Amino acid sequence: MATLTDLERQQIAEAEEILFSGPNKEGFAKDLFYGKFRAASIRPFPSFASLPAEIRSRSETQVARVREFCRTQIDAAKIDRDAMIPNELIRELGELGVLGMTVSTEYGGQGLSQYEYCRVMEVIGGHCASTGVFVNAHHSIGLRALELFGTQEQKKRWMRPLASGEKIAAFALTEPEAGSDASNVQTVAVPDADGRGFTLTGEKRWITNGGIADVLTVMARTPDPANPKGKITAFLVTPDMPGFKVLETRMEKCGIRGTATGRFALENVYVPRENILGPIGKGLRVALTVLDFGRTTFGACCTGTAKYCLEQMMARAKSRRQFGKNLADFELVKGKISEAAADIYAMESATYHTAALIDSGADDYMVETAMIKVFASDQLWRIVNDTLQVWGGAGFFTDQPFERMMRDARLNLIGEGANDVLRCFIAMVGLRGVGMELKGIYEGVKGLRPQAFFDAGKMLRRAPAILCPHDVLRPHARELSKQIGAFAQACQAACIRHQEGILNRQFVQARIGDMATELFMASCVFARVIQLLEDDVPDAQQQLEIQTGVLYLNLAKRRNNERLKALAQTFDDQSVKVADLWLGGAE
Repeated sequence: MATLTDLERQQIAEAEEILFSGPNKEGFAKDLFYGKFRAASIRPFPSFASLPAEIRSRSETQVARVREFCRTQIDAAKIDRDAMIPNELIRELGELGVLGMTVSTEYGGQGLSQYEYCRVMEVIGGHCASTGVFVNAHHSIGLRALELFGTQEQKKRWMRPLASGEKIAAFALTEPEAGSDASNVQTVAVPDADGRGFTLTGEKRWITNGGIADVLTVMARTPDPANPKGKITAFLVTPDMPGFKVLETRMEKCGIRGTATGRFALENVYVPRENILGPIGKGLRVALTVLDFGRTTFGACCTGTAKYCLEQMMARAKSRRQFGKNLADFELVKGKISEAAADIYAMESATYHTAALIDSGADDYMVETAMIKVFASDQLWRIVNDTLQVWGGAGFFTDQPFERMMRDARLNLIGEGANDVLRCFIAMVGLRGVGMELKGIYEGVKGLRPQAFFDAGKMLRRAPAILCPHDVLRPHARELSKQIGAFAQACQAACIRHQEGILNRQFVQARIGDMATELFMASCVFARVIQLLEDDVPDAQQQLEIQTGVLYLNLAKRRNNERLKALAQTFDDQSVKVADLWLGGAE
């Protein structure tokens, strides 16, 4: 494998410092809940063309090598049939540098940025979902925890063999009682009297690579004087430790069948103190941080798969004739193709905006990564379904990849945080700040007429000014501004109406979460299209992108208008009542 010279490494480091410093260091999404459009955090859009030449060259080389490797070496259908990624393939992925892409060259990695890593994962995810999930589990949430939180001694011991693929990493959070509810970990870690180590007891399940990994980041609950339940701590565990028992190496499942999804038990496993990863009691922070990285590459994998589906939809529409016409001549088929293209454009825009945000050194991007995960997995699920529909009966049979892709895509709505949980998470993170602000206003106007409270709050929720120098986008800038203002007022109204009860109003939370997500996607697309319009005479490809981006802005507006209407005209209580009747009758 070719290596970089010291001079080339220095040039790339300098280029990255220029690229990833500046206005993007602050997040964007949380401000939407306040009716703000933080232009400095969303512009300029970090397009690939805007990257320094050294990084473009390095990235193009990596992507081309991985694309050729996928084409010639990864048989996605065979991996699915055999329910196994061959060991030889894993070894070759390691030799290619894929298993240590963002790891420092000091530890044998490629030293790529998150942006470059996402470009590679888009290729892998678009070719084989099982391989994409395997790499994501090993790299994005497995060894990434060690990379971010490990001591120098821990890194020296494990990082190099993990980056090369000589050893495999896993991230073990999920248990019978803990999944999306990450704070409900029941595995316990009891400290020794002499303080030299901990004894771990518990069970982990549904862990990708869990039965084949050589180094596992395991979440367990350690004692804390201030909390009778204790606090979660991350431990580095190896399967050769006495008491570590693999219960299932490869659990049978619907999709991503090639991954080794395992279940294991910890029966009084002694782990020395030097294997604690990060501070004691801060394991939840470790978990949530690496999930942010994983959700970004999750978005890249979904984008790659969706692009493949779009290509296949177009190919079928052009070649299949029915009723004396090609399918491409029918409006409903065209609608599926154009909506897929628009949503893919949004997925891609948000993924690479957030990857650049991470690379900039920003401290907070958890809302952005959750939004990417929800939007990309939701839209991919629909796009795969539409692709199968365009292919008709031919797509239903196993000589085509679409039934496998549908099985694979279904996991995306569950893994790394179930989408309904993340919708509510997105909403409540944003609404918390709005609620605290309203509480402050209430304290300030208490004793005045009730209308004063509402008027004071409403003054804070005006539509933001969104500047746009280009005629083609100016109406969309005005519409995006109106949507953000209306969304912020809807958030305020929900807080005033439900007060603390908002914690239990999941229908409301989900709509607000989806609206915020769509506004974030639209803002990324808006910034990207502006960037394209900076060229005096956009070429044909850029014109296609501009039209696709504008279509997405219109789709986003329509979707959010429907959500606003649903917030104002709801029958949520009736839905709950009917469900309770059915649930009561089933007892």
